Amino acid sequence: MNGARPRSAREVVEEMLRRQRAGDETFLDDLVTADMVNHAAGPQGREGLRAILRTIDDDLGPVELEQHHLIGEGDLVVQHVTLHGTHRASTMPLLADSPVTGRPAAWTFIHIWRVADGMLVEHWACRDDMGLLEQLRPS
Repeated sequence: MNGARPRSAREVVEEMLRRQRAGDETFLDDLVTADMVNHAAGPQGREGLRAILRTIDDDLGPVELEQHHLIGEGDLVVQHVTLHGTHRASTMPLLADSPVTGRPAAWTFIHIWRVADGMLVEHWACRDDMGLLEQLRPS
């Protein structure tokens, strides 16, 4: 034994945000299980999350994440974040058929992550989709 204590669930989510902000493209491989269950809309697993993040970056990137709250208890972590970006494409289902506006946009989320053995294994989300759409509605 090396005496190091296992990371808390909160520390895993903190690392994910830090590495995501730094542009580290390996954070999903290191922190998300291949079979992560995504209870939110969208594809499943690590590759599904990678596809979701790629689509968000294509449509609203480059994005910046502002974390408002991070609350951890046991194996669950609640993360309240706002994604800031610019509307430059409309490929995600939420924006389908929306004309590209080029406007800045802020999209707020509450994520719930479940961590097991230092890896993200489950995800739930509540998104302010109406708030995003209102910002991008044609004038």
